[in-house]
Amino acid sequence: MHGDVQDLVIAGSGVAGLSAAVYAARADLDPLVLEGDEPGGQLTLTTDVENFLGFPEGVGGMELIQRGKQQAERFGATFEHGRIDAADLEGRPFELSLSTGETIRTRALVVATGASARWVGAENEEALMGYGLSTCATCDGAFHRGDDVLVIGGGDSAMEEALFLTRFADSVTVVHRREELRASEIMAERALDHEDIEFRWNTELQTIHGSQEEGVTGATLVSHPDGYPKEKAADGVDVETETVDIGGVFYGVGHTPNTGFLEGTGVELDADGYILPETDENGRPTAETGVDGVFAAGDVADPNYRQAITSAGTGSMAALDAEDYLESIEESAEQTLQATV
Repeated sequence: MHGDVQDLVIAGSGVAGLSAAVYAARADLDPLVLEGDEPGGQLTLTTDVENFLGFPEGVGGMELIQRGKQQAERFGATFEHGRIDAADLEGRPFELSLSTGETIRTRALVVATGASARWVGAENEEALMGYGLSTCATCDGAFHRGDDVLVIGGGDSAMEEALFLTRFADSVTVVHRREELRASEIMAERALDHEDIEFRWNTELQTIHGSQEEGVTGATLVSHPDGYPKEKAADGVDVETETVDIGGVFYGVGHTPNTGFLEGTGVELDADGYILPETDENGRPTAETGVDGVFAAGDVADPNYRQAITSAGTGSMAALDAEDYLESIEESAEQTLQATV
């Protein structure tokens, strides 16, 4: 166990966590940043970021994260490997049990653990993620002007990706393992009625072809008239195989917020596991959660926008709210002390 009680622990080292760390460190809160299993978060999977304010020529995702970490360290933030496996948020200070076996105590906590994009298990997806394979059309769609691209999935996320990509791609094909969409009726109709979107029903992505030098160059698809062709192939059923030439693949199968350690803690989560932040007395948004002293930032509380710039903004909100909270409990402690003298 860390001997000292931290004023502020920030869980997560993506853009949200780093932004919170910069603000908190400049406020002399000496924040401790837990980097998590994937230091830097999803942005490290993106080769080029062209929509982050202040970088007219674009910036590499990893470079942006490294710069943010250096900036936070410059003002006094410290970084430690490990993720939170369990959190006791009932007592004060909070007790955080880490994957490293350590226990940390802290007066305030910023949760910026992000949301992990779901992958589909295609061959070569790990090698090509960020090199023509993406989980964010808003982030990477502009790199595929004139390309033929695939969108994998059948829910609202996939329809949103496909519709956005029609602005840039020469053709967009939605690949779905069933013959009907899971998407809401309005989103399904928009995609089905769009002249630039085609559908491959009862089909799944088996292999992505290409290299980090060339990017994505093709894909192997498997299909079966009854759907779920990968499962059928695993059971020995014959499936049809086809290789197509494409320039990009986008996964639209959703995200999973990294909030498992918050279940049962009093921090309110929605049905999908995203943190529900509190509003103030005037109904304005804050970074506060249902537990005093716990704040949320970035994708962990944002199933809609999921952009680096919005994560940075909520990171600053969380740090400012945490600073106000720490000042309030310090003032309360002083008043209590004076009352007993």
